[in-house]
Amino acid sequence: MKKTSVTKKIIRIAVLVIILAAFGITIYYLFNKSKEKPVVYMTEQPFTTDIIKKTVATGSVIPREEIEIKPKVSGIVEQVYVKPGEKVKKGDIIAKVRIIPDLVNLNNAEARLDRAKIAYDDAKLNYDRQEKLKNGGVISASEFQTADVTFRNAQQELSAAEANLDLVREGATKKTGSATNTLISSTINGMVLDVPVKVGSSVIEANNFNPGTTIAFIADIGDMIFQGKVDETEVGKIKPGMGLLLMVGAIENDTFDATLQYISPKGVLENGAVQFEIKADVDLKTDQFIRAGYSANADIVLQRVDDVMAIKESLLQFDNDSTFVEVEVAPQQFEKRIIKTGLSDGINIEILSGLTKDDKIKVPRLGTASN
Repeated sequence: MKKTSVTKKIIRIAVLVIILAAFGITIYYLFNKSKEKPVVYMTEQPFTTDIIKKTVATGSVIPREEIEIKPKVSGIVEQVYVKPGEKVKKGDIIAKVRIIPDLVNLNNAEARLDRAKIAYDDAKLNYDRQEKLKNGGVISASEFQTADVTFRNAQQELSAAEANLDLVREGATKKTGSATNTLISSTINGMVLDVPVKVGSSVIEANNFNPGTTIAFIADIGDMIFQGKVDETEVGKIKPGMGLLLMVGAIENDTFDATLQYISPKGVLENGAVQFEIKADVDLKTDQFIRAGYSANADIVLQRVDDVMAIKESLLQFDNDSTFVEVEVAPQQFEKRIIKTGLSDGINIEILSGLTKDDKIKVPRLGTASN
């Protein structure tokens, strides 16, 4: 009986010790967990760099002049002598058009020729009669002159009527020889960009009521410009003569220089923002072929400074109208330093005063900067 009582007492003491130990371990764990780890801030130093403030214009590279070749007569395309990508010279034949005569014009031309023949035959008979009378001394030279003038006028009218009928039917006359309106020639030196018609296509000449059918687009691809648009918030900062750095989407790892030449005086509302058209001369490289219509982005340099001391703009902190950074004066001890800044490109900012190149600047943690 006494042995059982001792055993129970030992068990109670053991349980109590276990409870006290568990309580102590819990208190120790919570205490260690509640202790804050010291914050260690990263630092950065000022550096020397070039800072360029720029705006970006989007657009494309196009020929300065793109000419549309149109027919001088209406008809059907009989032959096409060029293909896109071919180079042509001024006067080279682009296509041939077969005239489909207008029935009204054709009828009028044939009727005119018939009247001219009748008048010619009558004038010829009268001329021959008057010439015999003149040679016989029956009439004077002045009387014969009237018949001569009438005959020559009739002869001229017959020739004109025949030529008019040839023009209506064929687009050319016997007098003009190889010159014909049915052969469409290039008006400039350049490259054929597109031929939107095919053999058998109907074409219309340009007139007061119709711009006419385009046979081909020709341009000098050695003279290209950048045509783009700039937002109204930036257009006041640019002016003709500024340099552009052109990046063509289809040509990787290469850039082209350009010079701003034109800024539109009128803006156009696009997607809720007013855009102004700009044009710039592109300095092409001799070993690079630029296709018309390539999309491109142009960096327009608004301001730049070279070899200046700068820091990352993310290091700046603000207090009302003051701009400051925190400079390390002892390990992980920082003091507030008011600074004066200059040009910024959105990533780096120029330091005018308040820092040296040896200063170590605290990198603020997200959300800790003063406002």
